[in-house]
Amino acid sequence: MGMQTNEVGSALGLSAVHSLIRPLALTSKRGLDMACVLVSAPLWVPLCGLIAVLIWLEDRANPLFLQDRVGLGGALFPTWKFRTMRPNAEQLLQDTLLQNAELRAEWEANHKLRRDPRITRIGRLLRKTSLDELPQLVNVLQGQMSLVGPRPLPPYHAQQLALSVQLTRQRVRPGMTGLWQVSGRSAAGNLGMEQWDPYYVRHWSLRLDFLILVRTLKVVLGGTGAY
Repeated sequence: MGMQTNEVGSALGLSAVHSLIRPLALTSKRGLDMACVLVSAPLWVPLCGLIAVLIWLEDRANPLFLQDRVGLGGALFPTWKFRTMRPNAEQLLQDTLLQNAELRAEWEANHKLRRDPRITRIGRLLRKTSLDELPQLVNVLQGQMSLVGPRPLPPYHAQQLALSVQLTRQRVRPGMTGLWQVSGRSAAGNLGMEQWDPYYVRHWSLRLDFLILVRTLKVVLGGTGAY
């Protein structure tokens, strides 16, 4: 254990360095996750119900979307999200990429589109505010995710990162938010993940988690970096 300077946004301070790879750190972090999620349940459970109804009213389709992501130990698990895309999203994406070379290049570089034709009206609002990820609190309860940590990625995306980064990420539970999100989110790209995720794993502290959660609220309320 040593001292480490932590900087998240405009916050700067010294804290003890505890590698998150240590079993005791993983256990204590898990306990805090459970406490926070259960205490806040009276707030987020009704909100999830309201959002689900609004999504269903738009196109009468399932409001939830489950996708396999890489988690602890490299194991795949289904992440819970609110559906923000049209029911025929994949076919619409392929048609769009075939017809537009510029969008195809953007997709091949980031696997994201700033003006994605698949996204529904309410989906844009959910993505802007990151409320589409609220159901991942269920993943936290199930022990598949943490409140703070590296973002869970689909296998095809995770494989684009350097092998050393992939292995470091797999030693901890992925998080609903993390240094990547508060350092630019989607705008930071893969390079941002390769910079911030290993740093977080190796220099974790409770204080750093708190700073990231506070910074996440600011980023979400400002709607910056998400698409």
